[in-house]
Amino acid sequence: MQRVHYSEDHLAFANLVRDFAAKEVAPHIVYWEHEGRIPREVFARAGALGLLGFATAPEYGGLGTDDYRYNQILIEEFMDADCGGVGLSFAVHNDICLPYLADLTNDEQKQRWLPGFVSGRLIAAIGMTEPGAGSDVAGIRTTAVDHGDHFLVNGAKTFITNGQNADLVITAVRTSPDRHHGLSLLVMERGLAGFERGRNLDKLGLHCQDTSELVFSDVRVPKANLLGEAGAGFSYLMRNLAQERMQIAVGSLGRARAALRWTIDYVRERTAFGKPIGALQNTRFALADVATEVSVTEAFVDRCVVELNAGRLTPADAAKAKLWATEMEFRCLDSCQQLFGGYGYMREYPIARSAIDARVTRVYGGTSEIMREIIGRDLRLESNRAADG
Repeated sequence: MQRVHYSEDHLAFANLVRDFAAKEVAPHIVYWEHEGRIPREVFARAGALGLLGFATAPEYGGLGTDDYRYNQILIEEFMDADCGGVGLSFAVHNDICLPYLADLTNDEQKQRWLPGFVSGRLIAAIGMTEPGAGSDVAGIRTTAVDHGDHFLVNGAKTFITNGQNADLVITAVRTSPDRHHGLSLLVMERGLAGFERGRNLDKLGLHCQDTSELVFSDVRVPKANLLGEAGAGFSYLMRNLAQERMQIAVGSLGRARAALRWTIDYVRERTAFGKPIGALQNTRFALADVATEVSVTEAFVDRCVVELNAGRLTPADAAKAKLWATEMEFRCLDSCQQLFGGYGYMREYPIARSAIDARVTRVYGGTSEIMREIIGRDLRLESNRAADG
C-alpha cells in the first residue's frame, strides 16, 4: 500500500538520509558498538547536511519547519540501515530536546545554544529519570535551591541517552515541594563545577549509544539557564511527551519493517530439505502475520504523525501508537528471528542486534503498563455516579 503522507520533498530528504546512513554510519556501527559511544564528529557531519534541528528558525541555522515527517524519515532510514542506536541518539537530540530549546528559550538563550545545536557542535540530552523516579515524573527529587542569581543543584539522574556526549542537558529539578507545580527545567552545561558523569551504562542492547548516570553536587547553575517559568516544568514535560512517544513508535515500526525485509531475503536463499525455507507453509504464514502487523501499524502511525503536525494528537492516541508499535515490534522480531534459526542468535546478523535493541522500547518513554493506564483513563470507565461524586 502506498504511503500518501510523504511529498516529493520528503522523499528527496529520505534519499539524503539514506546516503548518509550508508556511507557515514553503517560501515562503522560494529566498532562504535564495541566502543560504547558514537563519535562527536558524526553529529557535526549530520549537522552540516541539515539533519539536525529542523524546527529551528533559519537565523539560527535551521530549516524553520516543525513538520514531523522529516523526523519520521530520519528515524526510519536509520532503522532500515541497521543503525538504530545512532538513530536514537539523533532522535533524542531532534525530537525530544529541540521542542524545549525552540519553544522555551529567550533571545539570549537562543543565540547561545541553537546555532551549536543545529550544527552538531552542541549535543543535547534530557535529564528526567532518577534512580527512584522513572515513569512517575512528579516524583523527581533532584533539588534546585534559589540563591539569588543562581540555583544550587543537588541530585542524580540515570538512564540518560547521550549522557556522555551531551553538552546541554535539559534537567528536571525540584524548586519547591509542590508535587506538580514545584518542578522547573534547567539547562546543565558541560563544564559546570560539580556536574559529573558517572559510568557509561552496560546495557543489554543499543551498545553504540551512550547511556549514563549524571550526578549534581552543589552545582551553581546561573538563572540565565532556566527554561521558561520556574514551577512550570511538569506542564512543559507533559506537553512534549506525545512527540517523544511518537518517536518511539516510529522507531519500532521502522525496526519491524527492516526485520521483515531482512527475513524475506534470508528465507529465499536459505534451504532446508532441498528447497528454500520460504517455500514452507509455516514460513509463509509467519511472515504473512508479520507483514500484516507492519502494514496495519504503519497506517496508524502515519495517521498519528499527521495529527501531530496539525496539533491534534492527544496523549491517549500517542500512548496507543507507542503501546501498539512497541508490542508489535517485539512480536514480529521474535517471529523473524526464529526463521533465521541459529544464525538469528549471532550478533553479526542485523536481526540479532535489532532483537536485542528492541527490548527496551516497551520500557522507555513510559512502560507499556503506563501506556495502558493512560489509554484506560481516557475511556472514562467509572460510572457516571462515581465520576460525579
